[in-house]
Amino acid sequence: MTSLALKTLIYEWRRFLPAVLAVGFACLLQLLQIAFVLGIFSSASVYITGSTAQLWIGYPGTQSVNVGRPVHEELRSRLAMDPQVQRVEPFLWLDADWRSARGGASVIVSGIDERPNGLMFAHVLPAELRAQLTVPDTVIVDRADLSKLGVNVGEWATINGERVRIIGVTQGLRALGGVNVVASLQTARHLDAGGSTSIGPTYFVAQLRGPDNAEAVARRLCCQASFGPYEVWTAKAFARRSELYWLLDTGAGAGVMFLAVIVFAAGAAISSQALMAAVGGSLREYATLNALGVGIASLRWVVLEQALWVGAAGLLGAAALGGALLLLARSQDVPVVLDIWVTLLCMGVALGVAVVSGLAAVQSLRRADPATLLR
Repeated sequence: MTSLALKTLIYEWRRFLPAVLAVGFACLLQLLQIAFVLGIFSSASVYITGSTAQLWIGYPGTQSVNVGRPVHEELRSRLAMDPQVQRVEPFLWLDADWRSARGGASVIVSGIDERPNGLMFAHVLPAELRAQLTVPDTVIVDRADLSKLGVNVGEWATINGERVRIIGVTQGLRALGGVNVVASLQTARHLDAGGSTSIGPTYFVAQLRGPDNAEAVARRLCCQASFGPYEVWTAKAFARRSELYWLLDTGAGAGVMFLAVIVFAAGAAISSQALMAAVGGSLREYATLNALGVGIASLRWVVLEQALWVGAAGLLGAAALGGALLLLARSQDVPVVLDIWVTLLCMGVALGVAVVSGLAAVQSLRRADPATLLR
């Protein structure tokens, strides 16, 4: 049997439409805000999530993949001697200056093993494209960064004064903090402004024989005195570490939380005013019900139920529109990330807005006195 709250909501939907739009808009803002923030900060770990390595080895205390320091080449042989390690590759990170005929930019050169079965960027670099990096002084960039770099595929540019040619583009290389340029280890060392080939790579990455044992192997390697003053992270832990560094330690997280509070407060204020107006417009009906013996407590539950139905309707609209906007963003290479738990959290916040609005609208029932029917 349909409840009184739902019947009233359907019959007088025009009165409640502003409240539905307010709750839906607040939920939509939360969803898009979190999706864009997570997408942007998750790009800080694209080097990790885009690769198939289970372990990352670097300088101790490294807070994020972008602040690594060179490690010694001897570390490679120590890792290779471990019975659980199947393969070890170096990874070189280099901050560099890009110049082309149509402008310049700060770029990040990623020196990787160019073999087709390489670990670094295995998820975003096709084997055929990776193999082309064997040609000296060639690089690959993300297709979305071509306009920023001012070049097209096949054209030449300079990195730290050395000429390079763009041999191809792919998708999924966009990084936080700069444009990511992928090159072979030989090319990356050649582009090093210092020109020193004795400097070791920034990280070593390792593939294990049993990927499920990554945490146990990482703990065991860190405890070995012969391993040296280096730190070992699982790929999952290092990715989370890098994302949290950008989200919290850089101060960006505080701004996101502040904006979320503002969105919640604005949505609650607008939707509560809309619900109060809808309840105020039905005061004579509520007064009639009160005169027929329906208590104020029961009427309050009717208003709160209406608020929940308003929230549910707003969530449906926000989910549909938000999904369409996120698909549009991804088609335009805009980094967005949204999982089920984050979505449920946003929906819970939107329902919270509806409940707060309902509690504010309940105060209008004080004027639902049967005496008003005699006026």
